[in-house]
Amino acid sequence: MSLFGRIRRAVLGAPKDVKDPHAFHKLSLVALLAWVGLGADGLSSSSYGPDEAFKALGEHTGLAVFLGVAAALTVFIISYGYSRIIEEFPAGGGGYVVATKLLGPKTGVVSGAALLVDYVLTIAVSVSAGADAIFSFLPPHFQPYKFPFALVGLALLTLLNLRGVKESVTAIAPVFVVFLLTHAVVLLAVLIGKAADFPIVSAEVSRNISESSQSLGTFGVLALFARAYSLGGGTYTGIEAVSNGIGIMREPRVATAKRTMVLMATSLAITAGGLLLCYLLVGARPEAGKTMNAVLLDRVTADWSVGGWHFGDAFSVVTLVSEGALLFVAAQAGFIDGPRVMANMATDSWLPHRFAALSERLTMRNGVVLMGGAAAVALLYAHETRPADATSDVGTLVVMYSINVFLTFSLSNIAMCRLWIRRRREEPKWRRHLPAHLAAVLLCLTILVVTVIEKFVEGGWVTLVVTSALVVFCLFVKRHYGRVVGAIRRLDHELPDPMRSAADLRHFGHEAPPALLGPPHADEPVAVLFVGGYGGLGRHALLTLERMFPGHFNAVVFVSVAVVDSDVFKGTRELEALEARTQQHLAAYEQFAAVLGLRATTAYSVGTEVAVEAEKLAQELVGRFPKALVVAGQIIFEEDTSWNRMLHNETAFQIQRRLQHAAVPMVVLPVQLDLAAPRAGVAHPPRTGRLLARPSLAGAPPASAE
Repeated sequence: MSLFGRIRRAVLGAPKDVKDPHAFHKLSLVALLAWVGLGADGLSSSSYGPDEAFKALGEHTGLAVFLGVAAALTVFIISYGYSRIIEEFPAGGGGYVVATKLLGPKTGVVSGAALLVDYVLTIAVSVSAGADAIFSFLPPHFQPYKFPFALVGLALLTLLNLRGVKESVTAIAPVFVVFLLTHAVVLLAVLIGKAADFPIVSAEVSRNISESSQSLGTFGVLALFARAYSLGGGTYTGIEAVSNGIGIMREPRVATAKRTMVLMATSLAITAGGLLLCYLLVGARPEAGKTMNAVLLDRVTADWSVGGWHFGDAFSVVTLVSEGALLFVAAQAGFIDGPRVMANMATDSWLPHRFAALSERLTMRNGVVLMGGAAAVALLYAHETRPADATSDVGTLVVMYSINVFLTFSLSNIAMCRLWIRRRREEPKWRRHLPAHLAAVLLCLTILVVTVIEKFVEGGWVTLVVTSALVVFCLFVKRHYGRVVGAIRRLDHELPDPMRSAADLRHFGHEAPPALLGPPHADEPVAVLFVGGYGGLGRHALLTLERMFPGHFNAVVFVSVAVVDSDVFKGTRELEALEARTQQHLAAYEQFAAVLGLRATTAYSVGTEVAVEAEKLAQELVGRFPKALVVAGQIIFEEDTSWNRMLHNETAFQIQRRLQHAAVPMVVLPVQLDLAAPRAGVAHPPRTGRLLARPSLAGAPPASAE
C-alpha cells in the first residue's frame, strides 16, 4: 500500500465487508444511539431557539411564561405528526418521500431541495452556536479565534462521518450524557430554588403583561408574541431528523424510530420550555458576547461554594462546554440525514447518481464531503455579512435555517392532511390524526410567514434564492437522465433481441432458442465483456466486438458488478434480491451468446465501488484464460461537456487505468447516444450500423448508463 493509502486507512479506517450478512446490523443504531445522533439536533436547539425567542420579547418578559408553554406544545404537536409519518413511510426519507408520494414529484423535489439546504444550515448553525457557547466563558481577547475554531470543528466532524455513522455517534455519546445531566441540574436548581418566590414572580409577570397591554394594546401584544414565537422557531428545527433517518436504525425500525421520537420530543420540550421559564425566574437579560444560557448560569451558580471553594464557575464551564460540544454533536443530523436525502433524490434521478454510491466504509462519502463543504461556505457567508454590532453568526444562520425547516414541515403536514382526508372512509382513526396535522400546518405556516417577512433582508432572501436555484438544478438533472433513458430505450428497439422476438431470432438464423454451448476453453481466445443489466447496450457491445474481430472469438465471459448503493444497503433481503437480478441478467446474456454461436460463461461480484471489483474480476479471469481480452462499452455523447462528466461516472476509464497498472489490456466500445427525442410522426433512422463502425481503444465498463 502507498504512503497515501496508509494515511487514508489510518484516518478513515479499514474497508468494511458489504457481503457480511450482519453488516447492516453492525452499523445500525438502537433507539438510545439514534437519540444521540439524530435527537441531538433537536435537543441542542434549546441552546439558541429559546435564546432568540426571549430576546425578541425585549422588556415584555412576562410573556415568556406563555412562550415556554407554546414551545413545549409545539414540540409535541410536530413530533406527533412526524410519528405518523414514520408509521406511514417506514423506509424513511421524511419530508422528501412524503411530499413526493402524496403531493407529486415536483412538490417532492421542492421539499427535498429545502431539506438539503436545511441540513447544510443544520451543520453550520450547530457548529457556530457550539463555538459561541464554548467562547462564552473565555476572556474577550479570545473572540477572534472563534471562527477558525468553528471551521476546524467542522473539518473534524466531516472526517468522523467519513469513518462511519455509528463510529461518530458512539464517540460523541458521552457529550450528550453530560449535557443532559448538567442542564437537568440547572433546571431543577432554578425551579426548586425559586419555588418560594413563585407568588412574587407571578405578580411581576401579571404586572409586566398588564403594562405591555397598556403600551402595545391587545393586538400589539399578540403581534409581539407571534414574532417572538416565530423567531424562536429554531427550537423545533431538528424534529424531522428522526423520520428522515429511519434507514440507519435497528430492526424493528418503526418501533425504534418512534421510541427515538418520544425521547427527543420529551427532552426538547422540557429543556426548551424550562429554559424560557428559568430566564424569567432569575431575571436574566441579554449581555454582549454571552448566550442567554451563559447569563442564566452566571445567575444560578453565583453563590455555589463549599468550604470557601467556589465551584459554581467550574460547573458553568462544564455546562457550557457540554452545550457547545452537543451543538457540534447536533451537526451529526446534517451529516446523517443530508446525504441520505441526497441519495434518495439521486435514486429518483433528481441529483447525480454518484450521490447514491457508498464508499468502502459503507458511508455516503460524496454526500458527506459535499455537506461539509457547503456548511463551510455558509459559515463564511454568515461571518462576512453579519452586522457590525453582532458578536455571533448564529442569528443570521438561524434565520436562513428556519425558513426551509418550516417549508418542509408545512409541506409534510399538508401531505399528511391530504392522506387522512382520502382515508376517512376506511380509517376510523382519521378524526384523531387529522386535527394534529392541521394544527401543525397552522403553526408551521405561521412561523414560516413571520420569519420570511421579518427577516427577509437579514438573510432570508439568500435561503429562498439558493433553494430555488437547487430546484432548477434538479429539474435539469432529471431532464438529462430522462433523455438518456429515452435514448437507451430507442437503442433497445433498434437492435435485434432474439430473447423476446421470434423475428429477431430468425434474423440470426434460428427458429428456436439454441441450447447453451458450454463454457470457454482455457486455451482459446476469449472476450471478457463487462455488462450491466440485459438490454440494447450490452447486445450492442457484443455485436460490435464481433464486427471488430470477425471469427476471432469463439467464446465470451459476461462479467457484471452488482453495485451496492444506499438504496440497496438496507438489509440482507435487498442484497439477496440484487444478486438474484444480476444472475438473471447474466443468464440472459449467456443465452444471447448461444444465439450468436458462442460458448459463454458468467462471473459477477458484489461491492460498493465498481472499478475496484471490476479490476479484481478482470485479473482473475485473465489468469484463467491467458488469451482473454477485456472489453467494455462506454456511453459517448456528441459533446464532451463538464455537465455530462458530472452526471455520468465514466467508471470504465477508472477500470482501464487500474488494469493498465496490472499490464492487462482493455478495449472500449463507445456507444454514441442521440439524446434528441424524436418528434411525433418523425422517427430517427436506425443508428446501429454507424455505431458498430466506430470502435475505439479506450476503456469503460460494459454498456452501463453511467
